[in-house]
Amino acid sequence: MDDSDLLALRRQEHERAPFPPHLRGRDVDGQDMVMLDADIAGCVHAFLTGRFDERHRRVLLRLLPTVERILPALDDEGDAFRYYDRLREMAVVVLRESDARPTSGRRDRRGRRSR
Repeated sequence: MDDSDLLALRRQEHERAPFPPHLRGRDVDGQDMVMLDADIAGCVHAFLTGRFDERHRRVLLRLLPTVERILPALDDEGDAFRYYDRLREMAVVVLRESDARPTSGRRDRRGRRSR
């Protein structure tokens, strides 16, 4: 499975997964968990729709260490660890893919350039 397929699969899984209810309105190690989810998911969406730019890249570069730092503090109540590990994985793929190709141009839902 290539990165585009992996990203599409993880995003689909993430969209289907409910947000861990015990993390609503909660900070873990100083990080608002709802905002962490929204910010990373927004950057992934921008990448998949061809709107990813340097600002999105900076957001992911700032949040990737944050999500990696908080993962060990999460229990698996409500699949919290899995939920945030999937976000981490998507951020890694987007950063890797954004290094490998230009950031302009529309992309389909799988992250491939539209023709």
